[in-house]
Amino acid sequence: MTDDFLPFTRPSIDEETIADVAGVLRSGWLTTGPRAREFEAALSAYCGGRTVRVFNSGTVTLETGLRLAGIGGSKGDEVITTPLSWVATASVILDVGAIPVFVDIDPVTRNIDLERIEAAITPNTRAIIPVDLAGLPVDRDRLYAIAGKYRLRVIEDAAQALGASWYGRRIGSIGDFVSFSFHPNKNVTTGEGGALVLPADIDPALCERLRLQGVRRFGEDGMEVDVLGGKSNLTDIAAAIGLGQLKHLEEFTRRRRDLARRYFKLFNRDLGCDLPPEDFENSNWHMFQILLPEGCNRGHFISSMRERGIGTGVHYPAMHLFALYRKLGYTNGDFPQAERVGRQTVTLPLFPAMHDNDVERVCISAGDVLKKSA
Repeated sequence: MTDDFLPFTRPSIDEETIADVAGVLRSGWLTTGPRAREFEAALSAYCGGRTVRVFNSGTVTLETGLRLAGIGGSKGDEVITTPLSWVATASVILDVGAIPVFVDIDPVTRNIDLERIEAAITPNTRAIIPVDLAGLPVDRDRLYAIAGKYRLRVIEDAAQALGASWYGRRIGSIGDFVSFSFHPNKNVTTGEGGALVLPADIDPALCERLRLQGVRRFGEDGMEVDVLGGKSNLTDIAAAIGLGQLKHLEEFTRRRRDLARRYFKLFNRDLGCDLPPEDFENSNWHMFQILLPEGCNRGHFISSMRERGIGTGVHYPAMHLFALYRKLGYTNGDFPQAERVGRQTVTLPLFPAMHDNDVERVCISAGDVLKKSA
């Protein structure tokens, strides 16, 4: 590994944010407090005035959305989702006592194939969890037309989509439940964290009780617990990081789009790789993912790129092939498009602090490795 190792992602945190975190540490108020409320207000403004509550992970925001929608309370509740995502997308369905029902992906967008959703709907279907893979939004118009037709809730897994839009409408400003992640590899980070955008029919106070052990306080000394809550509040330390990051979101998105354009310009199309859709209107370019040629040894490609000082990632294996989901009856061949992408996908470096010549370095190295492997 070289001294100038290029990771596939790296957060950009400015000195002002670092100083703000130090101020929180000096304040003596470290857990959820004024900075968390300020962060919620800033996110609300970004989402067009919608109600937003912050949490300590993007996983628990999905789970809380399901619970607020009343899903999992009835035996046999089903939730439709994609098999091509981080495993948390489906695991939260199991967590609330519901059944994940996978639908294969569109081979072009690599998002859930909306043409296949209706065939998967049964009388037990309660919701859809779509995923905006790599920051490319699922078609919101078609998605909500299906959800409305069958009276289904939607919990958008927009973990990767902060800064993306759907033809001029910011992701988060429209829709039902919208879940964001602030994990360190996301476009905006709080170290660890997440946010849930709430629809108008959901009581924010109930969301807050689910977030913090079901506790409701009143008066000077009153306390009541009427629901089973978790422990998933966001600290003021994390919120201070998020506030600093959010100020740069538009700048980060512009830079990511510029780097993606450079990849399209420089990547050798004769190498046999499939590149992602060239969407510069809606995608926030959270990741730049290529599909290696069928039969290419991905492990060898990853290790060879690392030897050249370049980090890559795999986002994601098709999750229905994990042992946990095989126990539910899923097997090889159930979702061939997701399985193909899961076998061949590689995430190349893309983050705002990259230099233009870093993209050239990645493209040249990828070309060398693939030619030697041919």
